[in-house]
Amino acid sequence: METVIEKASQAQDKIDPMTSTKPVKCVIWDLDNTMWEGILVEGDDVKLKPGIVDIIKALDSKGILQSIASKNNAEDAIKKLEEFSIAEYFLYPEIHWNSKSYSVGKIAESLNIATDTFVFIDDQIFERDEVNDVHPEVLTIDALEYQGLLSLDRIGNMEISDDASKRRVRYLEDMTRKQSEEEFSGTPEEFLSKLDMKFQISRAEEADLLRAEELTLRTNQLNSTGITYDRDDLQKYMNSSDHDLWICELSDTYGSYGKIGLALVEYKADHDLIKLLLMSCRTVSRGVGGVLLSFLMNEAAAKGNTLRADFRRTDRNRQMFTTYQFANFKEISKNDNTYLFENDLSQIAPYPSYIDIVINK
Repeated sequence: METVIEKASQAQDKIDPMTSTKPVKCVIWDLDNTMWEGILVEGDDVKLKPGIVDIIKALDSKGILQSIASKNNAEDAIKKLEEFSIAEYFLYPEIHWNSKSYSVGKIAESLNIATDTFVFIDDQIFERDEVNDVHPEVLTIDALEYQGLLSLDRIGNMEISDDASKRRVRYLEDMTRKQSEEEFSGTPEEFLSKLDMKFQISRAEEADLLRAEELTLRTNQLNSTGITYDRDDLQKYMNSSDHDLWICELSDTYGSYGKIGLALVEYKADHDLIKLLLMSCRTVSRGVGGVLLSFLMNEAAAKGNTLRADFRRTDRNRQMFTTYQFANFKEISKNDNTYLFENDLSQIAPYPSYIDIVINK
């Protein structure tokens, strides 16, 4: 009989988690008889299963986030993870007596990641079924199959950029930012002004192509079309005389967010056309989504052109639609869920005063 992992590895791209080819972004582990042998609350001398640490570290090196959904005493479970020297690998662990589906939902909310990129591992079929009843898009795996996790196509075939390999660290830095913001007594603008943010916009280079490809595959919410591009496509555009591929990097006093946005622009005789605009959802609260758009508007205006933009509605990019509307883009044509916007550039928002904009042409 084929295992879940074997079936999933043979799949084509469909909504069903068993057949999805979307890259995995997060693996959620149960603890008792899944990550370790034994049941902690029953006083067992629990021991990590063979190879678990190597798997956890391998997932982390691939930029795959990890968390925990366990029915346990939180203090005791965290203490045990610390004893095993692996507590640092798990973001927003949900350790309590609520349902596992509740835990999966909370983790997704905290990470701001869609659950159709989640894998949930548990030894109990009841828990796996309960998760799938509420989150049918989550791939659930029996803990007996944990050693085959890295062979899953949605994990094993991933090629990882330097940015992606630092994903957990950047989430940890963001957690520190959020805590500081919650403790700050001033206005949001006053807090942002203290972050010493630097936003760099540069023409993409060869070394950026893997990260650019990852961004088109992984960014869903602030994505103007949802169309993915592989490195060969992006390289052709990068080397084209009538296109530019712009890539953005953000840093602040807490560290670097990495390369978090890109724009693919085609140049016409009387207008510039944004074929793709995207920005990592991790930067939404930092007000940088409009910065790249303002840059492209200024570039077109300097040539006396108007600026157009392709937009294709997906089930997740409503926020990008709103971004274009607020920036004074008007619909000039529509075909089903595909739009063409235009901006006469009579109004261009200034860059936020609290961000240092660095443009490298």
